[in-house]
Amino acid sequence: MRERAILDTCEELLAGKGYDAMTVGDIARGAGITRGALYFYFGSKQEVVTALVARTVEHLWERSRVTARTEDPREAVAAAMRRTVELWNEHGLVMRTAIDLSLTVPEIGALWDRTADLFIAAITAVLERAGVPAGTAPAEASAMARALCWMIERTFYHASQESDEALRNASATCAHIWLTSAGLPA
Repeated sequence: MRERAILDTCEELLAGKGYDAMTVGDIARGAGITRGALYFYFGSKQEVVTALVARTVEHLWERSRVTARTEDPREAVAAAMRRTVELWNEHGLVMRTAIDLSLTVPEIGALWDRTADLFIAAITAVLERAGVPAGTAPAEASAMARALCWMIERTFYHASQESDEALRNASATCAHIWLTSAGLPA
């Protein structure tokens, strides 16, 4: 329960102050504990944020597992884009923070890369069901899925900073590109 309060406070502080301005003392005060008590749970602000990213990533994985199971590629793309909008609406701040810190905090980078790999596998499965040949060559499903995953991430990263309408437009654009890449009329 305390750890959850610490992580919830961290998420609130990210929204209000941002990563750089937030301190361990801020997190402890917001969670209703002393700074020393916080160190019982986490050794640094970076560890708190890493745990917050891990919690968010776990939620992303849980919510996204069903996409690859949908047989109809069009339905799978539509479901994936709906979920992506929902996830960025719910966790955009933490996801942007994870992206921003992924190159400088190895633990966050590993979490984010593993998340991308799961999404790439799901996108690959949808592309293959749509008739894109399996493989890693540029015109094959795995390579295309990798490019689509990172394109979707960056598109949503920027759109999530603007508005709900920008997220919906990002979703429609990414769905169009995904369907077109799969050889399906958009």
